[in-house]
Amino acid sequence: MVICSYTTLFPKESAIAKQFSQERLAFEDNRLVPILYGEQNNHLHKIEHAFDVEISSRGNEVLISGTQTNILQARQVLEFLWSRVRGGQEVDAPTVDGAIRFQIDHLKKSGGKMPDPEDRENPTNLPAYHSNDDGNAIVTKKKRIGARTPMQSEYIAAMKKHRMVFGIGPAGTGKTYLAVARAVEMVEAGKVERIILTRPAVEAGERLGFLPGELKEKMDPYMRPLYDALYDTMPGDKVQKKILSEEIEIAPLAFMRGRTLNNAFIILDEAQNTTTQQMLMFLTRMGENSYMLITGDPSQIDLPPGTQSGLKEAMAILKDEPDIGFVHFTSQDVVRHKLVAKIIQAYDRYRKKDV
Repeated sequence: MVICSYTTLFPKESAIAKQFSQERLAFEDNRLVPILYGEQNNHLHKIEHAFDVEISSRGNEVLISGTQTNILQARQVLEFLWSRVRGGQEVDAPTVDGAIRFQIDHLKKSGGKMPDPEDRENPTNLPAYHSNDDGNAIVTKKKRIGARTPMQSEYIAAMKKHRMVFGIGPAGTGKTYLAVARAVEMVEAGKVERIILTRPAVEAGERLGFLPGELKEKMDPYMRPLYDALYDTMPGDKVQKKILSEEIEIAPLAFMRGRTLNNAFIILDEAQNTTTQQMLMFLTRMGENSYMLITGDPSQIDLPPGTQSGLKEAMAILKDEPDIGFVHFTSQDVVRHKLVAKIIQAYDRYRKKDV
């Protein structure tokens, strides 16, 4: 736990106290403090910038200066990150960014109302993301994956609630990675027998010609993002064994016709590049005790001009179906380099201006 001593430099009722206060936090394990602070205190600098506070560190103590509301937000983020450090979990730049996003989102949803800083029984009132409860995370034998944005949290919740989920939004939001992680979690828990990965074989603006090798070798370049997620959430030797035993199946979308997919977790990636016929064919392959996850980015369609995207049509037709989950990511949910979010936002502004 964080050992906190609270100091306000001005009388509680004074006007200046409402504008400037200080709080001191002390962390009891000096060996773990560098992980919390980050290299050259980079994690602290991120929190300073996000909440308009000043954080000075000395040994295992930090002094936070600013308004009471901003101090409380910064403190909540630090306490959450410290709980991860103490639990042996990773605390890197994306983790810090995610914690900040959740704190800001929590404040917006509460209408700007912060919990009482004098409430020692529940000093943080942390949002659900800040909980270490596995109900808000995906847990495989290799690692535990928690949400890094509010929308990722909704995505995980939707995958645990619905048998069919659409994850829609720009690159870098974790749509595919979390889908694969959930599939691995389901297989390891014995809830399904196999994972089926598919996507339309459409090049992104290039013509690569005929690829050599057997079917799997031809599909490998298209499936690389899915493979990366598999190897990150499951030991490499097990991935290979499950592919050989067809517990993990890589199948071109065109080869799905006529099949009924039972007892499986099926992921359709890059669904924006399906035609309307392909999407209907895929959705109707769902069999007993199966789960389907459809991911795609409607802003990156590589179909020939004039061809309707099956993903866009399915979104319009199925949006009101209560048994199907729809999660819409935005550029605010990008968890790659911060420039990726800025690039996506710039393109969105340009496209709206051009329409």
